[in-house]
Amino acid sequence: MTQLTMAKSINEGLRRAMADDPKVLVIGEDIGKLGGVFRITDGLQAEFGADRVIDTPLAEAGIVGTAVGLAFRGYRPVVEIQFDGFVYPAFDQIVCQVAKLHYRTRGNVTMPITIRIPWAGGVGAAEHHSESPEAYFVHTSGLRVVAVSNPQDAYVMLRQAIASNDPVVYFEPKRLYHTKGEVDLGVDLADAPPMGLARVAREGTDVTLLTYGSQVGIALDAATAAEDDGVSIEVIDLRSISPVDYRTVTASVRKTGRVVVTHEAAREAGVGAELIASVTERCFHYLEAPPQRVTGHDIPYPPAKLEKHHLPDLDRILDAVDRVLDRPNSLTGVFEQ
Repeated sequence: MTQLTMAKSINEGLRRAMADDPKVLVIGEDIGKLGGVFRITDGLQAEFGADRVIDTPLAEAGIVGTAVGLAFRGYRPVVEIQFDGFVYPAFDQIVCQVAKLHYRTRGNVTMPITIRIPWAGGVGAAEHHSESPEAYFVHTSGLRVVAVSNPQDAYVMLRQAIASNDPVVYFEPKRLYHTKGEVDLGVDLADAPPMGLARVAREGTDVTLLTYGSQVGIALDAATAAEDDGVSIEVIDLRSISPVDYRTVTASVRKTGRVVVTHEAAREAGVGAELIASVTERCFHYLEAPPQRVTGHDIPYPPAKLEKHHLPDLDRILDAVDRVLDRPNSLTGVFEQ
């Protein structure tokens, strides 16, 4: 095992995938000589050459469109979108081409494209640099959508995404880039948990807390704090948000009878809404209380000085836990007139 930051583990995942398969190449803005704005691709162009680590103009639609052509020719392109908010110019290519070509060609063409997106807030950046656009892609059939929460998953799931014949949108939380953890660089993908499998990050018996990405750490902190108050929270790191591993999710909810979902993205029509609808369909007779969501607010991403009020934190999560346990909470008395 090696101690690595999440940023370095992603770099090592790219290096290993490129070393294993000459058809893997990386394409994006400033990823070559500079190594990317977050230095995720640092050293790769020097090691593998400019033909496999390709600097592009500032044109996201062109970058993804080029990846589509490369995939047609048998390559496995890895696209880097420089910031989450910059993926929107590429939306047409992702939704209308990447997601559909396998079906449109009756399975004769695969789109083994990995689209890496530095993602979400918590780093004091301006609008367009702290977006959480995952719901758009979850809603699009034909895409796999994953979000990593720790360096080991970042390394393994990136390699799994690149090896997959399906297109994968790979979300990497910017605020976790400098988080360190043990990484097994020699892990055999055949022995690793599939990227579609959720992880029980902490076992519990009273409440199921569903989340992904950077919120996993905050959820674990909430579980630790609740333990001091006699409440046992089971934290599920979804890892894949399309498709969702509902076998793991429903097993937990049927055990606890209560569920809270938290994510940074906005509440309206977000991933949390879909999770709660699906959990209710599958576990209605097991639920002891209405499920709760703790999300970003339904506003454009705020200025950096205000983002702490926008992002779900430990206090907001614990308040939702109190609501599903019918304990005094911030809404006590509000709906009792």
